[in-house]
Amino acid sequence: MRRVWGCWSRFGVAFGACGIATLLGASSASGQAWWTSTRDGIPEPSIARSLPYNGDPAGFRKRLGDRGVVYGLEYTNDLLSNVHGGLRTGTIDQGKLHGVLTIDFDKLMGLKGLSFFTNVFQIHNTGRIGRAYVGGVNTIAAIEAVPTTRLSEIWFEQKFAGGRAGLKVGQLTADSEFFFSELSPMYLQSDWPTIAALNLPSGGAASPLSTPGLRLKVEPTHDVALLLAVLNGDPAGPGVGDEQIRNRHGLNFRVRDPAFVIGEAQLRRNHGAADLGLATTLKLGGWGHFGQFDDNRFASDGSLLANPVSSGVAIQHRGNSGLYAIVDQQLYRPRGGDSQSGISVFGRASLSPSDRSQISAYIDGGIVFAGMIPQRPHDRFGASVIYAKFSDSIRAFDRDTVAFGTPTPIRDYETNLELSYAAQIVPGWIVQPTLQFVWHPSGDASRNATVAGARSIWLY
Repeated sequence: MRRVWGCWSRFGVAFGACGIATLLGASSASGQAWWTSTRDGIPEPSIARSLPYNGDPAGFRKRLGDRGVVYGLEYTNDLLSNVHGGLRTGTIDQGKLHGVLTIDFDKLMGLKGLSFFTNVFQIHNTGRIGRAYVGGVNTIAAIEAVPTTRLSEIWFEQKFAGGRAGLKVGQLTADSEFFFSELSPMYLQSDWPTIAALNLPSGGAASPLSTPGLRLKVEPTHDVALLLAVLNGDPAGPGVGDEQIRNRHGLNFRVRDPAFVIGEAQLRRNHGAADLGLATTLKLGGWGHFGQFDDNRFASDGSLLANPVSSGVAIQHRGNSGLYAIVDQQLYRPRGGDSQSGISVFGRASLSPSDRSQISAYIDGGIVFAGMIPQRPHDRFGASVIYAKFSDSIRAFDRDTVAFGTPTPIRDYETNLELSYAAQIVPGWIVQPTLQFVWHPSGDASRNATVAGARSIWLY
């Protein structure tokens, strides 16, 4: 009994110390830690390596790391200007401070296979470039959100079957593991796909929103992984206005909404450090939501929703769904390079039913050049594109609206093009100028826009 109490006492001290450090740093960016390895309790990469004593003169992080407790801080700042078109021109500054805490209970308490993760966002900005300036539906910069301090994920994961399977339970995001290209994060517009964000209640369980649920991952072989998650279906809950305001601090913890289920099969080749072949990742997935969804065109009395004398209440459909496929393919791997070096392309494609979905077809993709300049081996550059097609039922509703005497654009599609160069100043500090073009924001051909600016990222 004394041994058990001693273990919990050590856990309490470590958790409290790291929790304070994380909250003081608050947080930003995606719902996962950016690091895949640590040394002396310091994530790799980190600007701490460029500081005297690795930024840890008292050895505090090292002592925690030796006990399986690691924390990191990530700050992302965007200075972006809508220089032409959209709703209005102007400049915004936005930032996210992202605090991450991970605990390996095997190192801390001898509980093999058990780990803990939590992260917190502190979001601030002088405006929202996508919503208030461009007025589109595709992402301009993925850190755009309502200013607040918010809990994101908090979960435990238990590995079993020799580490080939793991069950994660707690407050989760879907976009941290599902419907995700491993090559795309260098782009500002890389995000939870528009087809899911617009077709799911509150945009789905995607950053900055999260929701209670569980995720099972099984890896039957080294190159194959199968994932399944069952989550509460509405992170913010029903209501009017911005879903991020309805769940402003990430503390709603809703569990009684109709479920959201997503599954994915992954195949990976040549991702090991010793592999010489071109790296490939293929993913096939699908999702389903068990709630009620409004028809986009027809009212419950059989008339057109656009008709002023209709009931104004849409026909209800049971459930919504989507299918998707993802490919990450390395085209050129330099000698000694890893799976993300050289030249690579990526793409995502997805479909959803037209009658109850705002977006029925979605494609994005891009090309990444990594380490191609000998004098700048850690720099990356390239181009990415997003195409989101408004559903046929949305277009029909718009035509009906015009026919009944109310002028409105006939929404067709929105396309975004991003050109970016990510330059490493020192390990853990990246500066990234970007130029984006947006055609048909929110499906309106009269509001094409151009956005220019730069992102800075600091990792500690």
